[in-house]
Amino acid sequence: MTSLEASEETEDSGPGGYAAARLLLLHEKERSGPPRRTALARLTDEWLAGLFAAAAPPRGIALVAVGGYGRAELSPRSDLDLLLLHDGSADKAAVAALADRIWYPVWDLGLALDHSVRTPAEARTTAGEDLKVQLGLLDARTVAGDAGLVAALRTTVLADWRNQAPRRLPELDELCRERAERTGELQYLLEPDLKEARGGLRDAQALRAVAASWLADAPREGLDEARRRLLDARDALHLATGRATDRLALQEQDAVAAELGLLDADTLLRQVYEAARTISYATDVTWREVNRVLKARSARPRLRGLLGGRGAAGRTGGGKPPVERTPLAEGVVEMDGEAVLALSARPERDPVLPLRAAAAAAQSALPISLHAVRRLAAAAKPLPVPWPAEAREELVTLLGAGEATVPVWEALEAEGLVTLLLPDWERVRCRPQRNPVHTWTVDRHLVETAVRASSLTRRVGRPDLLLVAALLHDIGKGWPGDHSVAGETIARDVATRIGFDRTDVGVIATAVRHHLLLVETATRRDLDDPATVQSVAQAVGTLGTLELLHALTEADALATGPAAWSSWRASLVADLVKRVAGVLAGETPPDPEAAAPSADQERLAIEALRTGEPVLALRTEPVAAEPEEPEPVGVELLIALPDQPGVLPAVAGVLALHRLTVRAADLRAVELPTALGSGSVLVLDWRVAAEYGSLPEAARLRADLVRALDGTLDVPARLAERDAAYPRRRGLTAPPPRVTVAAADSRLATVIEVRAQDAPGLLHRVGRALEGAAVRVRSAHVSTLGANAVDTLYVTRPDGSLLPDEEAVDLARALEAALR
Repeated sequence: MTSLEASEETEDSGPGGYAAARLLLLHEKERSGPPRRTALARLTDEWLAGLFAAAAPPRGIALVAVGGYGRAELSPRSDLDLLLLHDGSADKAAVAALADRIWYPVWDLGLALDHSVRTPAEARTTAGEDLKVQLGLLDARTVAGDAGLVAALRTTVLADWRNQAPRRLPELDELCRERAERTGELQYLLEPDLKEARGGLRDAQALRAVAASWLADAPREGLDEARRRLLDARDALHLATGRATDRLALQEQDAVAAELGLLDADTLLRQVYEAARTISYATDVTWREVNRVLKARSARPRLRGLLGGRGAAGRTGGGKPPVERTPLAEGVVEMDGEAVLALSARPERDPVLPLRAAAAAAQSALPISLHAVRRLAAAAKPLPVPWPAEAREELVTLLGAGEATVPVWEALEAEGLVTLLLPDWERVRCRPQRNPVHTWTVDRHLVETAVRASSLTRRVGRPDLLLVAALLHDIGKGWPGDHSVAGETIARDVATRIGFDRTDVGVIATAVRHHLLLVETATRRDLDDPATVQSVAQAVGTLGTLELLHALTEADALATGPAAWSSWRASLVADLVKRVAGVLAGETPPDPEAAAPSADQERLAIEALRTGEPVLALRTEPVAAEPEEPEPVGVELLIALPDQPGVLPAVAGVLALHRLTVRAADLRAVELPTALGSGSVLVLDWRVAAEYGSLPEAARLRADLVRALDGTLDVPARLAERDAAYPRRRGLTAPPPRVTVAAADSRLATVIEVRAQDAPGLLHRVGRALEGAAVRVRSAHVSTLGANAVDTLYVTRPDGSLLPDEEAVDLARALEAALR
């Protein structure tokens, strides 16, 4: 039981008192949603009216509900927004005493209260100075007292709002934009603020205010239902948490879904996203109309001046000036900054018109008008299968328009045209992605990938295949199982329906099936292993498919989020593509066993053999994903030291202590001649990046490495001390680590794949576990996305041979147990 409920139970108001009645109402499962909000407002009205009457108020005073309470939309933990309105005739002390008789009982119950005491003139002045006050007064409603006083104030405020609309609406628009910039878009956030985020309840309130101005009106279809869903979700959130919160946190989503009777948290998020998308689209359309009307109003005085007082001269038929229409495509024209249907357009006879209109709008960077898209939706019918060539070309044109594609696609989706054209889209529409690396829902991510791909079309021979593959690459996420496997089947069906020939359908299906192949292979496998390159070449098949897959990989990562792509990943993928292209062209991959050490490696190895101690060299490589957003400095770290046990955990631990992130590690033994025969030196070629701050000096790294190897530096204890000094924030419990033997078909080593929660010292812990298992690590490849790390280790027996299958499985189990 919450503290508020406890206070309500103990409130000395009798069995029929407000506190007890309120508590019963909130726990009535059969009454929820709008009926409960209305009933709670009515119950609160009766209680406050009783407090008002018991205080024996003088004449000319009223208690007024404003804002959400004024709309009778009280959620379980909503603030009470109250105004004590008086005509100024009563004694100020009496008015103040009356206010105390009302405010204090509200506070005593632990309810949040936003209160003010004003005359109508003061209320009007304050509203003129404070936009939020004016918006609240638009919903003013009498709770008790002089209803005529309230009606007069409401009439005055509404008149002011309409008269001042040309000035106040741009102010409201800017307020909404600033809030959206601060809180993000509700329809894409994993932990959205139901009230403040764009597409939330604040925006719905803003649309009501615009309608009250009589200047423009929002598209009403579905808007009330969207508001209701968000209010229902907020009610459930208040009841599940017992707090006045509007943020739908991850750990509370299951409880909120259960409170609403929904299947799970994903179903909840999808409903919330759909509601937010309706409000966001209505917001875009409404503010576009407001700006158009205001622009037209401001142009009229200038037009009259240009006409020089000639009245109707120069006008068609003495009426309005002729509307300028610029042709964009067959049946599509530009008018007033929007793409609209031409007067001659016949959508019921032209099945390609929706795609043609959308492509023309996007190519011209224009929004498609609400009237046009609704007329298209009303007349639209499924295209014949396969699509006519024109329809396929218009879809490709739409996808290739870049950023301008997004608002046009959203307009089509809002009216159901996308699912009419592509029925499989319904499964991914508004589907949340739980991985925090992802910025967007599945459907928006697909559109964003096409947007990113549009800038890469010059790199491929078939831009149309790239754009369609980008749109479909994650289409399988609406189905159970591996989304790439399911997506291949769906993409093959969609591409056939769109009208591509059998060869092109095969290329699109291959790209969807293997859209993760390049980045996962490049970041998790040893590119010097011929088996790695050969397996990719076999999956890709042709050079044309390889170049398409390369561009799709980059577009997909850029559309995922900032953590998914970097110049480091780009360089690894480019290296892999170069090697695979060589194999597809008939070249033989070089044998890594025959490769001689580089000059730098050999020089360090000789020095290490001569001194018997570790030798280090740092080579800095500044890199940046974008010029304005530099990545941490990338560094090649070369280490040579006499071959001995414990090297991997020692080096990994020292790097972790110095806050260096390991990206890749290659370990090889080099045999060098000496005066007494030959000596074995271990050469480590590591790629690291500074977590933050500047890079440490090579001398400090070397000194700590020497101490770690001789046992005078207790690396595990130092890492544990640092973790204890900086405890992790509370959050969801991370899933346990998973270690598997990868089917890599390598003839050089057994491949072990570690998936775990990323943390400082993870590779150090892995190295310690491997040392205990008496295996030799040939190379390590580290990939991190968000909080998830995937470490791929190429290991052999001490003699360099591969581990037998049973032994490899036992090693994976032991490593997993050690990491737990």
